[in-house]
Amino acid sequence: PAALLLSALLPWAVTPLLMIGGAYLCFEGAEKLAHRFLHGEEDAADHAAKLAALEDPDLDLAAYERDKIRGAVRTDFILSAEIVVIALGTVAEASFLTQVGVVVAIAAVMTFGVYGLVAAIVKLDDLGLHLLERESATSRRVGATILRLAPKLMASLSVLGTAAMFLVGGGILVHGLPFLEHALHALEHGVEPVPGAPLLAGLIFNAAAGIVAGALIVLVVEGVARLRGASDAS
Repeated sequence: PAALLLSALLPWAVTPLLMIGGAYLCFEGAEKLAHRFLHGEEDAADHAAKLAALEDPDLDLAAYERDKIRGAVRTDFILSAEIVVIALGTVAEASFLTQVGVVVAIAAVMTFGVYGLVAAIVKLDDLGLHLLERESATSRRVGATILRLAPKLMASLSVLGTAAMFLVGGGILVHGLPFLEHALHALEHGVEPVPGAPLLAGLIFNAAAGIVAGALIVLVVEGVARLRGASDAS
């Protein structure tokens, strides 16, 4: 409803909002990479502290992971909003009823399809444990296999999720900045004779733009945070 209202009343604001959302996705991806490579020791210490805390049976996991949960919800909200607005942009010249139908369809697919799949993946360990506790030897073997593979799958999805942030965010920024879009078209045209090369070149270009944009935003945010810290200390 908000996207439809925005498109009807303030159509000029759609592109700037898309750009802001795209920049935020690039920032989130770059921040994850920076934290992983620059603060590895802190992550290891934090992981050890979490494992120790999880041994407490009275621990409220939701409260303990509140910040991480809030960040995940915020990122998913922005990504979902970006997808809805992009879908709306493809039928911007169509009738209002057509726009409503497209947005409703995309929202339903995202909610029940994509996030339903994500929910199922998150609960894989519970499924594996349930099968492991059954009497059937086959069920126990399947459960053990699921429990063994689930952590690897989650780690892979974490990498793919970060890559998706750069691809989606970078793609939005590229198509919103004319000089980058022209450079992308020139690159795709240059490799057009090679089958599949334009698509691959576009993905690499969008990802590179997302990484560079995210890194620049992280530098600015870190710089502002340090200046504030120095100002508070003085």
